Amino acid sequence: MHFVEANGAKIPAIGLGTWELRDRTCARIVEQALRLGYRHIDTAQVYDNEREVGEGVRASGVKRDEIFLTTKIWTTHFKPNDLERSAKESLARLRMTEVDLLLLHWPNPQVPLADTLGALARVKSQGLARHIGVSNFTVALIDEAVAACPEPLVCDQVEYHPYLDQTKVREACARHGMAVVAYSPVAKGRIKNDRALLRIGDRYRKTAAQVCLRWLVQQNVVAIPRTSKLERLSENIEIFDFELFEDDMKAISAMGSAGGRLTNYGFAPNWD
Repeated sequence: MHFVEANGAKIPAIGLGTWELRDRTCARIVEQALRLGYRHIDTAQVYDNEREVGEGVRASGVKRDEIFLTTKIWTTHFKPNDLERSAKESLARLRMTEVDLLLLHWPNPQVPLADTLGALARVKSQGLARHIGVSNFTVALIDEAVAACPEPLVCDQVEYHPYLDQTKVREACARHGMAVVAYSPVAKGRIKNDRALLRIGDRYRKTAAQVCLRWLVQQNVVAIPRTSKLERLSENIEIFDFELFEDDMKAISAMGSAGGRLTNYGFAPNWD
């Protein structure tokens, strides 16, 4: 397994995203992923599947200390007392004593960031989370968060795939020793039929999705593709037996623009 190291955390470079996975399907996919060799599982309070993720982890038979598990606090729980309580509720649903990484899911300008980060750091010092970080934070918010947080932040989890240029966020994370974790790394399946990626894939005997994930991992970015299909699970992790040439890396990077974003909400920050 390949890892990305950031501020004391060792994050497996490929993980399983579980957004929209529900009930038995969720538990089964988590269990199968771990049996296939995944060691990184990503969930969130708002996904409403923490209970099933916990079940899948236990059913897999893989030791808990070999698994890197992330969950995220939803924005309505950012007041300090709420945050600590909701972190404990997440652990109760997961039936675990700690998570490996606890993230703020989106920025919430209604609550002072320093207050929220103070509470997040307390959750870490209480031993409920081994590491803490943020998600969907812009460059300005990353800088503000790092300055305000009494504990090191290990990542910013953001949308990142060949169609979305994330150079600025990547540079900000690098400045602070933070990892970038890419959600929607295969652009919600849109890259499957991308001719340029298919062409590159042919050269390496790999699919467009594998090329895409390899491109991320070669930038030292963690990718957490989500799938509910068992055959896709093994495809997504079989990317460590080849390396993209520099020309191909550049060609894929050149596909990105600021307009390639697929996940945007009214409450989103002003993106870089």
